[in-house]
Amino acid sequence: MGYNASNLLYLISIVTFILALRFLSTPAHARRGNQIGAVGMLIAIVVTWVKTGGTSWWALVLGMVVGGGFGAVAARRVKMTAMPQMVALFNGVGGGAAALISLAELHRILPDPGRPKTDIGIAIVLSGLIGAISFAGSGVAFAKLQELIGGRPITYRGQQFVNAGLFLACIAAGVALVAGVQHEWLLWALTAGAAVFGILFVLPIGGADMPVVISLLNAFTGLAVALGGFELESNVLIVSGMLVGASGTLLTLMMGRAMNRSITNVLFGAFGQVSAQAAAVAAGDGGTVRSASAEDVAVMLAYANKVVFVPGYGLAVAQAQHDVRQLADLLEAKGVEVSYAIHPVAGRMPGHMNVLLAEANVPYPQLKEMDDANPEFSRTDVAVVVGANDVVNPDARNNQGSPIYGMPILNVDDAQTVVVLKRSMNPGFAGIENPLFYNPKTVMLFGDAKASIVELAQNVKTL
Repeated sequence: MGYNASNLLYLISIVTFILALRFLSTPAHARRGNQIGAVGMLIAIVVTWVKTGGTSWWALVLGMVVGGGFGAVAARRVKMTAMPQMVALFNGVGGGAAALISLAELHRILPDPGRPKTDIGIAIVLSGLIGAISFAGSGVAFAKLQELIGGRPITYRGQQFVNAGLFLACIAAGVALVAGVQHEWLLWALTAGAAVFGILFVLPIGGADMPVVISLLNAFTGLAVALGGFELESNVLIVSGMLVGASGTLLTLMMGRAMNRSITNVLFGAFGQVSAQAAAVAAGDGGTVRSASAEDVAVMLAYANKVVFVPGYGLAVAQAQHDVRQLADLLEAKGVEVSYAIHPVAGRMPGHMNVLLAEANVPYPQLKEMDDANPEFSRTDVAVVVGANDVVNPDARNNQGSPIYGMPILNVDDAQTVVVLKRSMNPGFAGIENPLFYNPKTVMLFGDAKASIVELAQNVKTL
């Protein structure tokens, strides 16, 4: 393939990646964005194979069939509750691939006389370092989300000193490689040390902060891939990696802002280690919990003027998104105005609730982000909280002793009535008590969310 032809096709591939990001910015066009990005990646793979003189087409096809088949099966079979784990796992694979590229490239160039060029040496070292951190850190994030290990922060005495020492040792190995110490084992040691650092880096981060961590690790993977592009002199890798890195970084900062917490606090604050004193303050109002039957709640909903559903991770667990949509359709048929209030960090990955409701074909104009939803609660008759806890916790506004104090929340307590669907009074993923449940405006509808919503729909039909 000619030089100009390959560059033109690479340019087309780069444009498709940019368009894919553009379409992915809104749920209405997200599927098209995925399709455009997939086409661009296919073009990039085939062009690279031809350009480098690859002759084993069967190996390329086999790799694409195995990888694509695994991805297709995972995308169709993995439940929405496990989607964050899958995102973490796939992101880790990208980081691991970048680290392997750095090892392979160093192995290729070391037999040549003289040391690698400084810029290539730096790219190899940083790609191996960052890729290994992303790979191992994503593995820990997966384990926490899958509840293979506890979601609470895992800390120990002197943790920051251990992490700092290990990271500096990795940097020292990288400096030695760039300076001309031609020992391949140094990069292996650096990569292994970075993987251990990635594990220790994510362990002290609480499960409630996993959406931010996944986004940050995604940015790491993008940066590692871009550095791999410098190693291989591949413009398409450089651009695609920087697109992922930049978007992941922006998303991380936006999510930190949505929680009113700095990224430093997210990474090193061990959020989720709730002290007994803080828990006592959070639950110290001594209010009374009021429960209601599905028949009572159905009456509230059917005769309301405006109802706002507030989805959380519990909605994903119950797989009740389609039932919520059906209930909303019944209410709209009775003239009730329905919308959905989406908190930026609801669920366990960025955009989790948007994806969940899009799967149920909820009309996109009804999805209201936090800044648009909060002013509407004061004119809302019934706010229905389905599986959300921390993103509607008034302690974030009122209780300076709460770990989430200062985090912007959905102000559901401004509604005339709040209905909370929960299995029990257990606290949410962050382990923090919620005084909203004791608010005189609040009634609890206990039980499985899916069964409760189906029962609500049946009762609404009869009214």
